[in-house]
Amino acid sequence: MKNFLQDSLVRLLATVSVAALAHSAYAQTAAGDQQLEEIIVTGMRASLQTNAMLKKNAIEVVDSITANDIGKLPDPSVAETLTRVPGVQAYRFGGEAASPVGVGSGITVRGLTGQTASRVNGRAYFTAGQREFNIEGMVPAIVAGVDVFKNPTAEHIEGGIGGVVNVRTRRPLEMKGTTATLSVGGRYNDLSEDAEPEMFGLVSQTWDVGDGEIGVMLAGGYMRTVNRGDNTPGAGGISYRRAINAASAEYAAGAASGLYNSAYVGRSDVNYLANVTPSSVTGDRSGLIAVLGENPTIGWESYVRTRKGVNGMVQYKPNPDLELYVEGLYNFYRYDQEYGFLGSSNSRYVRNLTTTPFQATEGLTNRNINGGADELLAGRLLTGGTFLGSGLSITEGGNHVDYETTVVAGGGKWQAADNLEVAFDLTYVKADRNNDGRGLTFASAPGLSWDLTRDLSTRPTSVTIGGPDVAAATTWNYNQYGTYPNTWRDDGIAAKADITRSFDDGFLENVKFGVRYATQNDTFRDFTLAGKNLTTNGLALAANGSNAISMGSVGTIIATPNNFMDGKMGYAGGYLIFDPHALYGDTIKNLFPQAGILTAGTEPEIAVNNRRFEEKSYAGYGMASFRLMDDAIKGNAGVRIVKTDTYARAQVSTSTGIVPNEATSSYTDVLPTLNIIGNVSEDTLIRFGYGKGITRPDPQSLNPSIVVNAGSGTASVGNPDLKPQKGDSFDLSFEHYISGANYASIGFFYKKVDGFFSQIATCEAVSGFTYTGAILNGCSGGQYLVTRTVNAQQGWAKGVEVAAQSFLDYDFIPEYLHNFGASASFTYVDTKNPVLLSSGILVNSVQPFTSKYNYSLTGMYEDDFMSARVVYTYRSRAQFTAIGLNPVDSRYIQAFGLLDASLNFNLPEGFQISLTASNLTNAAPNRFYGEPGYYTGVERQHYVNGRVFGAALRWKFGG
Repeated sequence: MKNFLQDSLVRLLATVSVAALAHSAYAQTAAGDQQLEEIIVTGMRASLQTNAMLKKNAIEVVDSITANDIGKLPDPSVAETLTRVPGVQAYRFGGEAASPVGVGSGITVRGLTGQTASRVNGRAYFTAGQREFNIEGMVPAIVAGVDVFKNPTAEHIEGGIGGVVNVRTRRPLEMKGTTATLSVGGRYNDLSEDAEPEMFGLVSQTWDVGDGEIGVMLAGGYMRTVNRGDNTPGAGGISYRRAINAASAEYAAGAASGLYNSAYVGRSDVNYLANVTPSSVTGDRSGLIAVLGENPTIGWESYVRTRKGVNGMVQYKPNPDLELYVEGLYNFYRYDQEYGFLGSSNSRYVRNLTTTPFQATEGLTNRNINGGADELLAGRLLTGGTFLGSGLSITEGGNHVDYETTVVAGGGKWQAADNLEVAFDLTYVKADRNNDGRGLTFASAPGLSWDLTRDLSTRPTSVTIGGPDVAAATTWNYNQYGTYPNTWRDDGIAAKADITRSFDDGFLENVKFGVRYATQNDTFRDFTLAGKNLTTNGLALAANGSNAISMGSVGTIIATPNNFMDGKMGYAGGYLIFDPHALYGDTIKNLFPQAGILTAGTEPEIAVNNRRFEEKSYAGYGMASFRLMDDAIKGNAGVRIVKTDTYARAQVSTSTGIVPNEATSSYTDVLPTLNIIGNVSEDTLIRFGYGKGITRPDPQSLNPSIVVNAGSGTASVGNPDLKPQKGDSFDLSFEHYISGANYASIGFFYKKVDGFFSQIATCEAVSGFTYTGAILNGCSGGQYLVTRTVNAQQGWAKGVEVAAQSFLDYDFIPEYLHNFGASASFTYVDTKNPVLLSSGILVNSVQPFTSKYNYSLTGMYEDDFMSARVVYTYRSRAQFTAIGLNPVDSRYIQAFGLLDASLNFNLPEGFQISLTASNLTNAAPNRFYGEPGYYTGVERQHYVNGRVFGAALRWKFGG
């Protein structure tokens, strides 16, 4: 399938490009340079034409996607739409394009993850606690278009080495007279079997006022999606075993001394897996068994995403030389994740043990930290058997996260003279994030055990459960409960002014100068309250169950779905959990008064986790645009100078108590840019770009504190000495434009980055905290898995982007094919990200979430009555998050491809019916053990999310 699709990509690129080049003689000369606000979009073809003209006429490297009508971005989310842009990749989590860890947008631009700057209408826009805006949370219908600036000029706000993602919203003066749009629809997930609504409305009115005009617009949208995530998370790390057959003399002797279970003596079908230290085995180790992912959890997750947004604007042009405006955007995004995991503790007694050849070397296990030859530690891999007398437990919970971001702006443009324009803009941003996490665990009743038959060689792995009924309430006892609420409160202001001086003669087209002042403040507060015992006396659950409270005796108990993994895993589901919806508020407190749970909202602050961050930046730029040789060569050159002052305060625990720990920093960056376009002909150009940029650390990365998550056994440590990443970006592209939407391009890029942000994770003891939770974190002895961000050494991202799109409306093609079209894009990107691990080993890693090969294939059709689109997007394997201390602790994502489709019917009186289908391949980014150089092929977590189908009825008047 993969080879077929790759061959198809080559053929499609060739077909589109050849057809376009063959028709170049018939191309119509594009009108003069078009500004963004001058383009009116109606229909798929016009939308693609807009994108092509924006790309052609831009003086910098930019790719755009424009909604082909009001309230109709081509995909279910903005993040998914961006994956159609060459060089842009998005991670998928919970059935949608989203970050897997709730930080940033999950977008990777040209191989650089978490290094994009988010803008809305050119203004800085951020999610609380972050630099980036979680673009996955924006209501798609509000968006008029998205621009990806890959090597921004000096006038752009600094902050993204990878690129700048600018979201454009509607403006009333782009729509004449009265315009109204209404859309009502919904989406259905075939795995969760849940349908949810979405709505959008827009009203705009313009009036002529004297020599000018005024426009008022108000738009709002609501959408809710429910997806499911059946998955099989496995524990991290690797261990080694030696199989002792129960029919052997060694086993019999051990059983006689009480070391082994005497019930199995003499059984040749049973083996005991004894611990072994390979380095102590001086002989042949090929028979030793590596244990990797032996007991994957049966995990059910539900992802409910609610998006709400309101956008309003007033534009007033009293005359052609003056425009004043006020606009606002409110965006609300609620991410609800609920889960129920049936975990296991495999027995060491295995009936019908199976293994397969495997190379478990020192390099895989510990990066060969002792040097010398990369010796074999074990030559077999555990792949299955029936684990006799295993234990089971249940871990469940939920996490409700509310993101609210509001931006209010006002400003104007004044044509002070024929060749002098002045512009100013004032912005206020307020961003809040409220997280309410709850967790609950169940232990099996005393004396219960299960025989688990596993086949670890399949994908997903299969398991059958023999023993007590896991769907019976009497099987389980309540164990522990915890709450994990925390809040972020951010705000910021920005003021900027720009002056543009144009010239009628000479090689200078214009010169532009500007200044900007901006702030961002971030406050984090943590109220975690974990480890509350749900027993009759409030003490830890006794081994004999004397203080146990049975699952069936209190609370609302529900069964998990009985179609787990679409029935592909053997066990189909149906185990019991406490209703996750009832975990919130004071439900658990009221059911278990002896547990000492506090009333919701009165939890004490965890002072050592709280922090404050303040930043002020002062920027100025100058830029000159030029034209030479009758516009055969044009471009611009500029420089942006930015001074940044930061203040961070955290609370740290000392021998004398908790005291503030403060840190400040100040730095200045000089960021030159150069863009040159050479017009080979009216429709063919060569583009060169150079720019220097920075990406600042997130606020939490700079705070001198440690934040502990007692529920998951993880912690994060801030680094006040972390410096901005600095990057030098070089671009060279060749572009050929035919007519309308048809063009082909190839671009080469190289980004040299100094001080890559790189997260490292190590198992460490945290003062004042001992981990006792049920979720495996890969550590032992009460240690936490501690993550910190460091400046790595110099690295790079380099690659090539190829794109082509065309409708088949050429004279030499039969007319009945003119309504068909195709587009394709292909990106190759190679990255180097050196990371110095805590072990002292320097690893030339790659950027996480970056696939080396990425392509998108699109087939299109459009006439006056209908339009259709089918898109296949493929990503090769990629590193998942940062590398681990050892390769076996790292995770990578296996290659996968998604197939999406849409169908639209135009009806009389401005109505339209739209049908969509997402992820028809039912693919997901499955995770495996390993990293580049140590790909194991052993799956660590398999996902099934289901397919999503949508339908909507739209109505439009005017516009």
